[in-house]
Amino acid sequence: MDTKKKVPTNTITRDIKNLAAPTGNIYESVVILSKRANQIAAAEKRELTKKLEDFRNDRDTMEEVFENKEQIEISKYYERQPKPGLVAISEFENGDLVYKQANNEA
Repeated sequence: MDTKKKVPTNTITRDIKNLAAPTGNIYESVVILSKRANQIAAAEKRELTKKLEDFRNDRDTMEEVFENKEQIEISKYYERQPKPGLVAISEFENGDLVYKQANNEA
């Protein structure tokens, strides 16, 4: 996800008209953004889980838990990343997000 480099890590105020412009309907835009944010969050979770599997110990108990600096650094890296919603909005505003609308033929 290379778009994270351009994404602000804090929320900013956006004009609803600009978000609604590509679809013509704010509700459709919100659905598109929420689905993309869920995709991003799931991908990040898979990535983090894969990286943290190396540190998993099957015999962990409350007494045996110890701090691993690498594990802490990995966790902090993901905590500093922009939120999935912000990434989705950035992709949407930049035209990087590809979506298609279902036909309403009944």
